[in-house]
Amino acid sequence: MNAGLPKEDETVLVRREGRVGRLTLNRPRALNALTHEMVLRIDAALTEWARDPSLRTVVIDGAGERGLCAGGDIRAIYEDARTGGAASPAFWRDEYRLNARIARCAKPYVAFMDGIVMGGGVGVSAHGDVRIVTERSRVAMPETGIGLVPDVGGTYLLSRSPGELGTHLALTGASVGAADAMLCGLADHFVRSGQLPALAAELASTDAPVAVRRHATPPPEGELAADREWIDVCYAADSVEEIVDRLFASGHHAAKQTAETILTKSPTALKATLAAVRRARGLETLEEALDAEYRASCAALRTPDLVEGIRAQVIDKDRTPRWSPGDLSLVTAAEVTRFSTVPPGGDLGLGPTP
Repeated sequence: MNAGLPKEDETVLVRREGRVGRLTLNRPRALNALTHEMVLRIDAALTEWARDPSLRTVVIDGAGERGLCAGGDIRAIYEDARTGGAASPAFWRDEYRLNARIARCAKPYVAFMDGIVMGGGVGVSAHGDVRIVTERSRVAMPETGIGLVPDVGGTYLLSRSPGELGTHLALTGASVGAADAMLCGLADHFVRSGQLPALAAELASTDAPVAVRRHATPPPEGELAADREWIDVCYAADSVEEIVDRLFASGHHAAKQTAETILTKSPTALKATLAAVRRARGLETLEEALDAEYRASCAALRTPDLVEGIRAQVIDKDRTPRWSPGDLSLVTAAEVTRFSTVPPGGDLGLGPTP
């Protein structure tokens, strides 16, 4: 173990292979969900490697067969929200700072986005320099389904997707495959899953752009490009209610199904998410978006929908959350504004003071 790293706890495997620093998220039974300790360990490794001129590339992947990372440890967030604790804001502070660090990493940062990549998994991968998806990839920001606003820089990434594709993914929480992740700006290259070990081995002695070119191929056709016809029109509306109305009225079966999906999400989170994505379009840096997302996450921690959403999706798994309020029309402007106010513990402070 390297002297500068925290004590090894096996939840993140940190090692050196030739010119590459390897990070493997290692909680396969929990689909490599991120804990606070894992975030700190990744950050410590990046700090140490930044000072090592012999290390040329960083590679991150996930243990097991299911995916890179399903997000943050929302069971821990659930307990914290239920008991009024302060652990979640502390976790988010370090997690979002890590997201910014990845985006500014001085060494090429290569993410193997194989399998499930959701929420916090997007945060440790999609801000990297070389983002690789496979035929098994399913990438999503599903926060509205548990009463949260997309975070880990998700609003920044999605606000820069073509047309209204990012708004669509933010509100629905829909997962996308390789081609659509690349279309939306969440990934760069397609490599077959079976080729990842060979690519990792080649990266130990070859610069990332050269190695990736040898293994990358065009992805199988996606779905979103063909849906731009109704997505861009419907999601250009000024409110979630009007978006839903346009989806129902568009005449496309897929649009109607999408409207029905949106209506299963937290009404408060939906309205706060639309405002956040629209606001992120005008921000210049990822850091500014992370600051705004920190405010939104801390606000969500004090709403009933976060506890209820996690209960329904993860704890009891009945998939029937009872949102409060339960209808879009009952969510006030003041409730949405609360998601952009300074939290009790103060701002994250990565970007300029708003």
